[in-house]
Amino acid sequence: MNANNFLNFIKSRTFVVIIIVLFGLALLVGVFTLGAAIGYRKARFSYAWGENYNRNFGGPREGFMGNFARDFSGRDLIDAHGTFGQIMRIDSSTLVIKGPDNVEKSVLIKDDTTIQRLRETIKPGDLKINDSVVIIGSPNNSGQIEAKFIRVMPYSSPFPSSPLPPPRSR
Repeated sequence: MNANNFLNFIKSRTFVVIIIVLFGLALLVGVFTLGAAIGYRKARFSYAWGENYNRNFGGPREGFMGNFARDFSGRDLIDAHGTFGQIMRIDSSTLVIKGPDNVEKSVLIKDDTTIQRLRETIKPGDLKINDSVVIIGSPNNSGQIEAKFIRVMPYSSPFPSSPLPPPRSR
């Protein structure tokens, strides 16, 4: 193939179609790889949470999967990037949060964690048992959530039955 034929091929419609198809395949592979990576990360967190259940929460002696038939509820993977509920236990830099589904989750408070009550930034020592909180963070390999942001709600309510505070009497 001489240089003229090669230049004509590059300028041809066939070459453009080949490039578009290759670009589309590369994009498709990239999207698939991204989806697989996200799914793997979520599955890894859920697995680590189950494997570390006893250590994090002092759970059942038979382990997380001990009563598989009775405990299985058909739910998908655990939310790895946040939770909400009431503080059940406070240990130095770890919180145990009980959510509306009665699942307890371990949350790590790091040095860069922002904690807010209304518009005020507070310290971890200001948190109290039974405070209602919303937590946003990242999963770690121990099945815990590393908190980036904690919002302390202005009232404590039992989830999910009464999402609003009781009306004030006049």
